[in-house]
Amino acid sequence: MKIVVLEASSVGRDISWASLSRFGEVTLYDVTPDELVAERIEDADIVIPNKCILNEASLKNAEKLQIICEAATGYNNIDVEYCKARGILVTNAKGYSTEVVAQHTFAMLLSLYEHLDYYTTYVEDGDYSAGASFCHLGRPFHELTNQCYGIIGMGNIGRRVAGIATAFGANVIYYSASGNTYDVPYECVSFEELLERSDVISIHAPLNENTKGLMNAAAFSKMKRSAVLLNLGRGPIVVEQDLVRALENCEIAAAGLDVYEQEPLPIDSPLRGMMDRDRLLLTPHIAWGSVEARTRLVEDICHSIEAFLKGTPRSLVF
Repeated sequence: MKIVVLEASSVGRDISWASLSRFGEVTLYDVTPDELVAERIEDADIVIPNKCILNEASLKNAEKLQIICEAATGYNNIDVEYCKARGILVTNAKGYSTEVVAQHTFAMLLSLYEHLDYYTTYVEDGDYSAGASFCHLGRPFHELTNQCYGIIGMGNIGRRVAGIATAFGANVIYYSASGNTYDVPYECVSFEELLERSDVISIHAPLNENTKGLMNAAAFSKMKRSAVLLNLGRGPIVVEQDLVRALENCEIAAAGLDVYEQEPLPIDSPLRGMMDRDRLLLTPHIAWGSVEARTRLVEDICHSIEAFLKGTPRSLVF
């Protein structure tokens, strides 16, 4: 078997792909520009992408290709319908990053909720040392206990976040963009009710026709002025220009984003024009990326290849 990893560096250079070698000949590329995808997979039996576009143009000459193992949960980069027509199986990785995404969610939230950037800067700049009081309360903050924590997307990550929010004493509600309800001890509400009631809105949903542009100017206008928005789902769920206006106009209190409409974040993004870390916290799509999660990701891909070779494929997206 010929196995091609198109974007090995996407899981970090500290994570080994050596476990793939037991399945066949492995070719690793750190990164693969779109124009080189077709050439690099032409003789492959198994292809492992992350963000590379795999569609008819890039796949048509890959006549030996049997399975694509997406090195992520989302697979918007793969033309699934074309793969169906060709009989190419597609798998994705699930559940490997649940714990760390939930962890990063609260790292961002607590930083914003308690104005940690403001207070850290106050100490670093010497203002605290120059003051007369043992304490400085320049920015009021609140406890999460009894706050309303709204979640968009009640999948594995959404449920884990809900559990942690509950442990803090928050009251969890959720909105299901798909219309599905879940066997969870949380109230399912309409989108409008979630916007109006929530003190925190945390996004953990996939990108699809129901969620693209969901958080727009109209949505922000219905939120509490004291509310915090967190997006750890997919970037295009939030209309970034509308978010910047909402922050500038104090329609909401703060936002934390780990994902963006375009990645990497463009240098001229309106988000970069508002670099107030006390109200807008930006991280470079790292919520999934603990050492443990990235190790689990490679292990999960190996399990999918092993199951495929045994004739019992797993984690199929169709």
